[in-house]
Amino acid sequence: EVQLQASGGGLLQPGGSLRLSCTAEGLTFRDHHIAWFRQAPGKEQALVACMVGSPGTPYYDDAVRGRFTMETDNVKNTAFLQMSKMKPEDTAVYSCALGTSCRVWGMDYWGKGTQVTVSS
Repeated sequence: EVQLQASGGGLLQPGGSLRLSCTAEGLTFRDHHIAWFRQAPGKEQALVACMVGSPGTPYYDDAVRGRFTMETDNVKNTAFLQMSKMKPEDTAVYSCALGTSCRVWGMDYWGKGTQVTVSS
């Protein structure tokens, strides 16, 4: 059974930093597209960052490029999303996913999301 577990969410002030983790069990992490998505209230799931295989060069959405960094650890089968210079509009439920494409419909496995709230 494939399982993804995301963690690290929380409440922080604008300008702050947070690191999310996503650990996969039941499959070989590095052979898949690995992505972080987020869903803000009232909005659709949106791609934040994606890596094709691991290690790989991450793609970032324009909204987070330069502020967020995606990394992976193949030994621990874990992906990380380091978020800095956080803004209130970054508030969302963040989820990790594995699949064959860096798109919502291309993801085969989803982890339970973790809430990130940026507020003063």
